[in-house]
Amino acid sequence: MKQGKRAFQSVSSALLAVLLVTAAAVPPRAVTREEIDALMAEADGVQEQQAALEAQISEYSYEIGRTLEQKAALDAQIAELEGEVARLEAQIADCQARIEETERQLGDARERETEKYEQFRQRVRAMEEEGRMNYWMILFRATSFVDFLTRLDFVTEIMESDRRVMDELRALQAEIAGKQRELEAERLELETASAECLSKKAELDARREAANQLIIELEASRTEAESDRDILVEEAERIQAEILRLSEQLAREEEEARIRAEEEAAEAYRALREQMSVELDDFVFSEGGGGYIWPVNSRRVTSPFGNRTSPGGIGSTNHKGIDIGGVGYGTPVHAAKAGTVIISQYSNSYGNFVVVSHGSGNTTLYAHMSSRLVEAGQAVSQGDILGLTGSTGHSTGPHLHFEITVNGTRINPLIYLFQPT
Repeated sequence: MKQGKRAFQSVSSALLAVLLVTAAAVPPRAVTREEIDALMAEADGVQEQQAALEAQISEYSYEIGRTLEQKAALDAQIAELEGEVARLEAQIADCQARIEETERQLGDARERETEKYEQFRQRVRAMEEEGRMNYWMILFRATSFVDFLTRLDFVTEIMESDRRVMDELRALQAEIAGKQRELEAERLELETASAECLSKKAELDARREAANQLIIELEASRTEAESDRDILVEEAERIQAEILRLSEQLAREEEEARIRAEEEAAEAYRALREQMSVELDDFVFSEGGGGYIWPVNSRRVTSPFGNRTSPGGIGSTNHKGIDIGGVGYGTPVHAAKAGTVIISQYSNSYGNFVVVSHGSGNTTLYAHMSSRLVEAGQAVSQGDILGLTGSTGHSTGPHLHFEITVNGTRINPLIYLFQPT
């Protein structure tokens, strides 16, 4: 058996050398991961620009709404001022009509004063022409004292009547003139108020016009930003489509390269086996390759991949990995391949488990460990210790549950591993 192991190690070393040579002989791919990473970085940049434009569009929309509210308030103020101007203009027209009425009344009073004054002059002139007498001559012609008193009363009554009429006319003119001045002052006040309203209205009109212009400018800016955003959306969609196309092409090329490498390795192995006289019947070599190592030092598979009887009634009947026994508690669990830890947690079924991503939809899973020694986001090299074996979760005893996922599909890990018979 020891001789078989040494032979196996010799074949493994020789095969590894063959694999390295055949891998180096694989022609370079048309698509590289760097190209896809560059496109993804470009897509991130486009998304950042798109987010900035979305924020700018929201700001423009907010400013437009706020300006429309201000414009509505200005419209209400302008409508109120227009109503006030109309009311003042009606009052001014009414005041002007009353001023014209007082001017007519004042003219009538002046005509009456002139008329009374003319009547008085005509009476005095007639009396003078009749006897060329005045009031004193009437008095001096009295024939007795009683006649004198009678004449005096008559003259006094005439004089008082004339004076009273003249005083009344003058008082009426003064009253009308005062009323006219009041009306003129009222009209001046109304005209001043109307002028102030018109001035305020002109100011509000200017502010409303400025608001209208600002709305036009903001809407133009928003439209331009929306156009730029739409262009970026199209650019992002184009980049994502290109990323998808290149990723699919890269996956195809990697799969084709993997198949070629496996075929070449298998052919090299068969040729090497024919050349060597060492008996290798104690070992089975899968035609998988893929660069994996066994995750633990044991090679005893206690439960294979696929349909099986549920262990202890708690395990899955459709096994998506292999169970490796002969490890006990506390055996180091190694990373089968270099990558990045994407999950390190506890679940009811897997217990303590770790998932390592190797890129392009390729992952490995290590479950039922007694403890985990790595965290999500941690980069690991092939062979690094991820945890210690145990029997946590749905487990009937200490072992390691091991899974390999390729392109998002879990496959039999033994395709990629050497397994002793």
